[in-house]
Amino acid sequence: MNQYVKQYQKTTVETASNEKILIMLYDGAIQFLNKAKIALAEKNWEQSHNNLMGAQRIIEEFINTIDKEPNPELAQNLISLYEYFITRLVQANMKHEIEPIDEVLKFLKELKATWEEAIAIAQKERTKLCSKVNISDEDEYENFDDDEEDEDDE
Repeated sequence: MNQYVKQYQKTTVETASNEKILIMLYDGAIQFLNKAKIALAEKNWEQSHNNLMGAQRIIEEFINTIDKEPNPELAQNLISLYEYFITRLVQANMKHEIEPIDEVLKFLKELKATWEEAIAIAQKERTKLCSKVNISDEDEYENFDDDEEDEDDE
């Protein structure tokens, strides 16, 4: 791969928000699984294995970054789901089957869409909050200036 492309990709990841990185990881796992399916169909076991392992590493990263504090039960359910994905991908790898890959792909696409929706809602809320804060800050600033002028007039 061209060194400029690698540098661009590195910079893109390093400057991305946590939300963007999450979506990029989902995209990466989905791409790995699509490539694994193609390799399986071509009976290219090594390529299939490498792509399945890439997807598994991303899913393991999802498990490692789950914050268990706010809702331990939800966190455990998500961990169990991700562990199930890994089990299915191991089965696909060992038996050279596409069906488990399709199952995991379906779930990953649904989870990605859910995260995208949640991120969009959170961004809208942040924008609303920021616009409210800016308006009230300006009002306070204007009132502060008026108070200073009143003191100068006295």
